[in-house]
Amino acid sequence: MTSRQRVLISACLEQDVAAAVSERSYDRLFVLTDETTRALCLPVVSGFSCLHDAQVITIKPGDVHKDLDAMAHVWEALQRGGASRHSCMINLGGGMVTDLGGFAASTFKRGIDFINIPTTLLAMVDASVGGKTGINFGGLKNEIGVFNNSRCVILSTLFLNTLDAENIASGYAEMLKHGLISTDSMWAELVNFDLSHPDLAQLQRMLADSVAVKQRIVEEDPLEHGIRKALNVGHTMGHAFESFAMKSGRPVLHGYAVAFGMVCELYLSTVKAGFPVDKMRQTVRFIHENYGRFSFTCDDYPVLLELMTHDKKNTAGIINFTLLGDIGDIRINQTATKAEIEEALDFYREGQ
Repeated sequence: MTSRQRVLISACLEQDVAAAVSERSYDRLFVLTDETTRALCLPVVSGFSCLHDAQVITIKPGDVHKDLDAMAHVWEALQRGGASRHSCMINLGGGMVTDLGGFAASTFKRGIDFINIPTTLLAMVDASVGGKTGINFGGLKNEIGVFNNSRCVILSTLFLNTLDAENIASGYAEMLKHGLISTDSMWAELVNFDLSHPDLAQLQRMLADSVAVKQRIVEEDPLEHGIRKALNVGHTMGHAFESFAMKSGRPVLHGYAVAFGMVCELYLSTVKAGFPVDKMRQTVRFIHENYGRFSFTCDDYPVLLELMTHDKKNTAGIINFTLLGDIGDIRINQTATKAEIEEALDFYREGQ
Protein backbone atom coordinates (compact mmCIF):
# COMPACT_ATOMS: atom_id res chain seq x y z
CA MET A 1 0.00 0.00 0.00
CA THR A 2 1.50 3.31 -1.03
CA SER A 3 1.45 6.48 1.05
CA ARG A 4 -1.47 8.79 1.78
CA GLN A 5 -3.68 9.32 -1.24
CA ARG A 6 -4.18 12.83 -2.56
CA VAL A 7 -7.71 13.69 -3.59
CA LEU A 8 -8.24 16.91 -5.54
CA ILE A 9 -11.66 18.47 -6.08
CA SER A 10 -10.68 20.10 -9.34
CA ALA A 11 -11.51 23.68 -10.31
CA CYS A 12 -9.41 23.46 -13.50
CA LEU A 13 -9.10 19.92 -14.81
CA GLU A 14 -6.39 20.56 -17.41
CA GLN A 15 -4.19 22.35 -14.90
CA ASP A 16 -4.59 19.60 -12.29
CA VAL A 17 -3.91 16.77 -14.75
CA ALA A 18 -0.83 18.59 -16.08
CA ALA A 19 0.48 19.10 -12.53
CA ALA A 20 -0.09 15.42 -11.66
CA VAL A 21 1.73 14.01 -14.69
CA SER A 22 4.62 16.49 -14.50
CA GLU A 23 5.54 15.57 -10.91
CA ARG A 24 7.57 12.62 -12.21
CA SER A 25 9.49 12.07 -15.45
CA TYR A 26 7.26 9.49 -17.12
CA ASP A 27 8.59 7.90 -20.29
CA ARG A 28 5.10 7.00 -21.50
CA LEU A 29 1.54 7.93 -20.61
CA PHE A 30 -1.51 5.74 -21.14
CA VAL A 31 -5.19 6.58 -20.70
CA LEU A 32 -7.54 3.68 -19.91
CA THR A 33 -11.20 4.11 -20.88
CA ASP A 34 -14.11 1.84 -21.57
CA GLU A 35 -16.15 2.23 -24.76
CA THR A 36 -18.66 4.50 -23.01
CA THR A 37 -16.14 6.84 -21.40
CA ARG A 38 -14.10 6.91 -24.61
CA ALA A 39 -17.15 8.38 -26.35
CA LEU A 40 -18.46 10.65 -23.57
CA CYS A 41 -15.49 11.58 -21.37
CA LEU A 42 -12.28 11.27 -23.39
CA PRO A 43 -13.24 14.35 -25.48
CA VAL A 44 -13.15 16.41 -22.25
CA VAL A 45 -9.42 15.66 -21.79
CA SER A 46 -8.13 14.67 -25.24
CA GLY A 47 -7.19 18.25 -26.13
CA PHE A 48 -5.01 18.70 -23.04
CA SER A 49 -1.43 19.39 -24.18
CA CYS A 50 -0.07 17.26 -21.29
CA LEU A 51 -1.82 14.21 -22.80
CA HIS A 52 -0.75 14.92 -26.39
CA ASP A 53 1.38 11.75 -26.64
CA ALA A 54 -0.75 9.53 -24.40
CA GLN A 55 -1.80 6.15 -25.78
CA VAL A 56 -5.47 5.28 -25.26
CA ILE A 57 -6.44 1.76 -24.18
CA THR A 58 -10.14 0.86 -24.39
CA ILE A 59 -12.02 -2.03 -22.79
CA LYS A 60 -15.66 -3.09 -22.99
CA PRO A 61 -17.99 -1.35 -20.50
CA GLY A 62 -19.91 -2.82 -17.58
CA ASP A 63 -19.12 -4.93 -14.55
CA VAL A 64 -19.56 -8.14 -16.56
CA HIS A 65 -16.32 -7.21 -18.35
CA LYS A 66 -14.32 -6.55 -15.16
CA ASP A 67 -12.55 -9.86 -15.69
CA LEU A 68 -9.29 -11.60 -16.57
CA ASP A 69 -9.86 -11.16 -20.33
CA ALA A 70 -10.09 -7.37 -19.99
CA MET A 71 -7.12 -7.40 -17.63
CA ALA A 72 -5.02 -9.33 -20.16
CA HIS A 73 -6.08 -6.87 -22.88
CA VAL A 74 -4.74 -3.97 -20.77
CA TRP A 75 -1.48 -5.78 -19.97
CA GLU A 76 -0.99 -6.59 -23.66
CA ALA A 77 -1.68 -2.97 -24.67
CA LEU A 78 0.84 -1.71 -22.10
CA GLN A 79 3.40 -4.21 -23.36
CA ARG A 80 2.79 -3.32 -27.02
CA GLY A 81 2.94 0.38 -26.18
CA GLY A 82 6.39 0.04 -24.63
CA ALA A 83 5.35 0.69 -21.03
CA SER A 84 8.14 0.48 -18.46
CA ARG A 85 8.39 0.84 -14.69
CA HIS A 86 8.63 4.59 -15.39
CA SER A 87 5.28 4.83 -17.19
CA CYS A 88 1.93 6.01 -15.83
CA MET A 89 -1.65 5.05 -16.61
CA ILE A 90 -4.58 7.41 -16.14
CA ASN A 91 -7.83 5.57 -15.40
CA LEU A 92 -10.62 7.66 -16.92
CA GLY A 93 -13.96 6.09 -16.11
CA GLY A 94 -16.29 4.68 -13.54
CA GLY A 95 -15.53 2.20 -10.78
CA MET A 96 -15.07 -0.68 -13.19
CA VAL A 97 -12.27 1.22 -15.00
CA THR A 98 -10.58 2.50 -11.81
CA ASP A 99 -10.78 -0.97 -10.14
CA LEU A 100 -9.46 -2.91 -13.13
CA GLY A 101 -7.02 -0.20 -14.24
CA GLY A 102 -5.61 0.13 -10.74
CA PHE A 103 -5.07 -3.64 -10.53
CA ALA A 104 -3.54 -3.80 -14.04
CA ALA A 105 -1.13 -0.96 -13.19
CA SER A 106 -0.30 -2.45 -9.77
CA THR A 107 0.72 -5.78 -11.30
CA PHE A 108 2.33 -4.77 -14.63
CA LYS A 109 6.13 -5.00 -14.19
CA ARG A 110 5.38 -5.32 -10.46
CA GLY A 111 3.71 -1.93 -10.42
CA ILE A 112 3.56 1.30 -12.41
CA ASP A 113 2.03 4.59 -11.29
CA PHE A 114 -1.62 5.28 -11.97
CA ILE A 115 -3.88 8.30 -11.57
CA ASN A 116 -7.65 8.01 -11.20
CA ILE A 117 -10.00 10.46 -12.88
CA PRO A 118 -13.43 9.06 -11.94
CA THR A 119 -16.25 9.99 -14.30
CA THR A 120 -19.27 8.61 -12.43
CA LEU A 121 -20.63 9.78 -9.10
CA LEU A 122 -20.17 6.24 -7.75
CA ALA A 123 -16.49 6.20 -8.66
CA MET A 124 -15.98 9.70 -7.24
CA VAL A 125 -17.32 8.81 -3.79
CA ASP A 126 -16.37 5.15 -3.65
CA ALA A 127 -14.32 3.16 -6.12
CA SER A 128 -11.53 5.58 -6.98
CA VAL A 129 -10.71 6.54 -3.37
CA GLY A 130 -9.25 4.15 -0.81
CA GLY A 131 -6.73 1.98 -2.61
CA LYS A 132 -8.91 -1.03 -3.42
CA THR A 133 -8.29 -2.49 -6.88
CA GLY A 134 -9.51 -5.70 -8.43
CA ILE A 135 -11.51 -7.79 -10.83
CA ASN A 136 -14.40 -10.24 -10.60
CA PHE A 137 -13.57 -13.94 -10.75
CA GLY A 138 -15.55 -17.16 -10.63
CA GLY A 139 -18.85 -15.26 -10.55
CA LEU A 140 -17.85 -13.31 -7.42
CA LYS A 141 -17.38 -9.55 -7.09
CA ASN A 142 -13.83 -8.20 -6.69
CA GLU A 143 -12.51 -11.66 -5.83
CA ILE A 144 -8.96 -10.93 -7.02
CA GLY A 145 -7.14 -7.66 -6.27
CA VAL A 146 -4.69 -5.70 -4.17
CA PHE A 147 -4.67 -2.64 -1.94
CA ASN A 148 -2.66 0.06 -3.74
CA ASN A 149 -3.29 3.80 -3.83
CA SER A 150 -3.27 5.77 -7.03
CA ARG A 151 -0.74 8.62 -7.17
CA CYS A 152 -3.74 10.95 -6.91
CA VAL A 153 -7.47 11.12 -7.56
CA ILE A 154 -8.76 14.11 -9.51
CA LEU A 155 -12.48 14.75 -9.04
CA SER A 156 -14.19 16.98 -11.59
CA THR A 157 -17.93 17.58 -11.52
CA LEU A 158 -17.69 18.35 -15.27
CA PHE A 159 -18.32 14.63 -15.76
CA LEU A 160 -21.60 14.64 -13.81
CA ASN A 161 -23.19 16.23 -16.88
CA THR A 162 -22.43 13.03 -18.84
CA LEU A 163 -24.44 10.81 -16.43
CA ASP A 164 -27.99 9.55 -16.71
CA ALA A 165 -30.37 9.50 -13.73
CA GLU A 166 -29.60 5.84 -12.90
CA ASN A 167 -25.86 6.47 -12.61
CA ILE A 168 -26.43 9.57 -10.45
CA ALA A 169 -28.64 7.44 -8.17
CA SER A 170 -26.09 4.61 -8.09
CA GLY A 171 -23.37 6.92 -6.79
CA TYR A 172 -25.76 8.61 -4.41
CA ALA A 173 -26.36 5.31 -2.59
CA GLU A 174 -22.74 5.34 -1.41
CA MET A 175 -23.16 8.96 -0.31
CA LEU A 176 -26.22 7.90 1.70
CA LYS A 177 -24.11 5.19 3.35
CA HIS A 178 -21.47 7.80 4.24
CA GLY A 179 -24.22 9.88 5.86
CA LEU A 180 -25.40 6.90 7.91
CA ILE A 181 -21.90 6.35 9.32
CA SER A 182 -21.24 10.05 9.90
CA THR A 183 -23.60 12.63 11.46
CA ASP A 184 -27.32 13.27 11.85
CA SER A 185 -27.09 16.52 9.89
CA MET A 186 -25.32 14.86 6.94
CA TRP A 187 -27.79 11.96 6.91
CA ALA A 188 -30.79 14.34 7.13
CA GLU A 189 -29.58 16.41 4.15
CA LEU A 190 -29.12 13.23 2.11
CA VAL A 191 -32.56 11.71 2.82
CA ASN A 192 -34.25 15.05 2.09
CA PHE A 193 -32.42 15.70 -1.21
CA ASP A 194 -34.55 15.67 -4.39
CA LEU A 195 -32.73 12.91 -6.25
CA SER A 196 -35.23 12.94 -9.13
CA HIS A 197 -34.28 16.57 -9.96
CA PRO A 198 -30.75 16.90 -8.53
CA ASP A 199 -29.28 20.33 -7.91
CA LEU A 200 -25.74 19.72 -9.22
CA ALA A 201 -24.23 22.64 -7.28
CA GLN A 202 -25.60 21.24 -4.01
CA LEU A 203 -24.55 17.75 -5.09
CA GLN A 204 -20.96 18.95 -5.63
CA ARG A 205 -20.77 20.28 -2.07
CA MET A 206 -22.31 17.08 -0.69
CA LEU A 207 -19.85 15.07 -2.79
CA ALA A 208 -16.90 16.83 -1.14
CA ASP A 209 -18.33 16.04 2.32
CA SER A 210 -18.90 12.42 1.32
CA VAL A 211 -15.37 11.90 0.01
CA ALA A 212 -14.00 13.46 3.22
CA VAL A 213 -15.85 10.81 5.29
CA LYS A 214 -14.34 7.97 3.27
CA GLN A 215 -10.85 9.51 3.27
CA ARG A 216 -10.88 9.96 7.04
CA ILE A 217 -11.82 6.32 7.63
CA VAL A 218 -9.40 4.92 5.04
CA GLU A 219 -6.47 6.88 6.49
CA GLU A 220 -7.26 5.52 9.94
CA ASP A 221 -7.43 1.90 8.70
CA PRO A 222 -5.97 1.50 5.19
CA LEU A 223 -6.05 -2.32 5.10
CA GLU A 224 -9.54 -2.86 6.58
CA HIS A 225 -8.54 -4.48 9.87
CA GLY A 226 -10.98 -2.41 11.92
CA ILE A 227 -12.95 0.81 11.48
CA ARG A 228 -12.70 0.75 7.67
CA LYS A 229 -15.33 -1.98 7.88
CA ALA A 230 -17.73 0.91 8.58
CA LEU A 231 -17.71 1.42 4.82
CA ASN A 232 -19.30 -2.02 4.41
CA VAL A 233 -22.75 -0.95 5.65
CA GLY A 234 -25.22 -2.39 3.13
CA HIS A 235 -22.51 -4.28 1.28
CA THR A 236 -22.73 -7.82 2.69
CA MET A 237 -26.28 -8.20 1.40
CA GLY A 238 -25.70 -5.71 -1.40
CA HIS A 239 -22.88 -7.75 -2.94
CA ALA A 240 -25.07 -10.87 -2.69
CA PHE A 241 -27.88 -9.07 -4.56
CA GLU A 242 -25.37 -7.82 -7.13
CA SER A 243 -23.86 -11.28 -7.77
CA PHE A 244 -27.34 -12.86 -7.80
CA ALA A 245 -28.54 -10.30 -10.36
CA MET A 246 -25.48 -10.94 -12.53
CA LYS A 247 -25.98 -14.73 -12.38
CA SER A 248 -29.68 -14.23 -13.22
CA GLY A 249 -28.83 -12.26 -16.36
CA ARG A 250 -30.43 -9.04 -15.07
CA PRO A 251 -27.46 -7.07 -13.69
CA VAL A 252 -28.05 -4.04 -11.48
CA LEU A 253 -25.78 -1.06 -10.90
CA HIS A 254 -23.57 -1.41 -7.81
CA GLY A 255 -25.19 1.51 -5.97
CA TYR A 256 -28.67 0.05 -6.48
CA ALA A 257 -27.50 -3.28 -5.00
CA VAL A 258 -26.00 -1.42 -2.02
CA ALA A 259 -29.25 0.51 -1.56
CA PHE A 260 -31.21 -2.77 -1.51
CA GLY A 261 -28.63 -4.19 0.92
CA MET A 262 -28.98 -1.15 3.20
CA VAL A 263 -32.71 -1.80 3.56
CA CYS A 264 -31.98 -5.31 4.88
CA GLU A 265 -29.02 -4.30 7.04
CA LEU A 266 -30.83 -1.32 8.58
CA TYR A 267 -33.59 -3.75 9.53
CA LEU A 268 -30.94 -5.99 11.18
CA SER A 269 -29.48 -2.88 12.86
CA THR A 270 -32.89 -2.04 14.31
CA VAL A 271 -33.52 -5.57 15.57
CA LYS A 272 -30.00 -6.37 16.80
CA ALA A 273 -28.36 -3.02 17.63
CA GLY A 274 -31.26 -0.71 18.52
CA PHE A 275 -31.05 1.58 15.49
CA PRO A 276 -33.98 4.06 15.81
CA VAL A 277 -37.09 2.80 14.01
CA ASP A 278 -38.07 6.25 12.71
CA LYS A 279 -34.66 6.83 11.07
CA MET A 280 -34.72 3.32 9.64
CA ARG A 281 -38.17 3.86 8.12
CA GLN A 282 -37.25 7.28 6.71
CA THR A 283 -34.12 5.86 5.06
CA VAL A 284 -35.94 2.79 3.73
CA ARG A 285 -38.74 4.98 2.32
CA PHE A 286 -36.15 7.15 0.51
CA ILE A 287 -34.54 4.02 -0.97
CA HIS A 288 -37.83 2.48 -2.10
CA GLU A 289 -38.94 5.76 -3.71
CA ASN A 290 -35.67 6.34 -5.57
CA TYR A 291 -34.36 2.85 -6.35
CA GLY A 292 -37.51 0.80 -6.93
CA ARG A 293 -37.62 -2.86 -5.94
CA PHE A 294 -35.38 -5.83 -6.60
CA SER A 295 -37.45 -8.90 -7.37
CA PHE A 296 -36.67 -12.22 -5.68
CA THR A 297 -38.63 -14.92 -3.86
CA CYS A 298 -38.09 -16.99 -0.73
CA ASP A 299 -36.94 -19.81 -3.05
CA ASP A 300 -33.88 -17.62 -3.79
CA TYR A 301 -32.84 -17.32 -0.13
CA PRO A 302 -30.42 -20.32 -0.19
CA VAL A 303 -28.56 -18.84 -3.19
CA LEU A 304 -28.36 -15.39 -1.55
CA LEU A 305 -27.11 -16.92 1.72
CA GLU A 306 -24.50 -18.94 -0.16
CA LEU A 307 -23.29 -15.77 -1.92
CA MET A 308 -23.03 -14.00 1.45
CA THR A 309 -20.77 -16.76 2.79
CA HIS A 310 -18.22 -15.88 0.06
CA ASP A 311 -17.95 -12.25 1.16
CA LYS A 312 -14.32 -11.20 1.76
CA LYS A 313 -15.21 -9.73 5.19
CA ASN A 314 -16.10 -13.13 6.61
CA THR A 315 -13.97 -15.18 8.98
CA ALA A 316 -14.14 -18.98 8.92
CA GLY A 317 -17.32 -18.87 6.84
CA ILE A 318 -19.28 -16.81 9.40
CA ILE A 319 -21.20 -14.02 7.64
CA ASN A 320 -19.94 -10.65 8.86
CA PHE A 321 -22.03 -7.46 8.93
CA THR A 322 -21.39 -3.85 9.85
CA LEU A 323 -24.49 -2.67 11.70
CA LEU A 324 -25.47 0.66 13.27
CA GLY A 325 -26.76 1.50 16.76
CA ASP A 326 -27.65 5.00 15.46
CA ILE A 327 -26.34 7.43 12.86
CA GLY A 328 -22.55 7.32 13.30
CA ASP A 329 -22.72 4.56 15.95
CA ILE A 330 -20.83 1.89 14.04
CA ARG A 331 -20.83 -1.78 15.12
CA ILE A 332 -18.28 -3.75 13.08
CA ASN A 333 -17.88 -7.55 13.05
CA GLN A 334 -21.53 -8.33 13.76
CA THR A 335 -23.07 -11.69 12.94
CA ALA A 336 -26.62 -12.80 12.29
CA THR A 337 -28.27 -16.20 12.25
CA LYS A 338 -29.73 -17.73 9.10
CA ALA A 339 -33.22 -17.03 10.52
CA GLU A 340 -32.36 -13.36 11.18
CA ILE A 341 -30.98 -12.90 7.65
CA GLU A 342 -34.09 -14.51 6.17
CA GLU A 343 -36.23 -12.20 8.33
CA ALA A 344 -34.37 -9.20 6.88
CA LEU A 345 -34.99 -10.53 3.35
CA ASP A 346 -38.68 -10.95 4.26
CA PHE A 347 -38.72 -7.33 5.43
CA TYR A 348 -37.29 -6.20 2.07
CA ARG A 349 -39.81 -8.23 0.04
CA GLU A 350 -42.79 -7.12 2.13
CA GLY A 351 -41.83 -3.50 1.53
CA GLN A 352 -42.39 -2.28 5.08
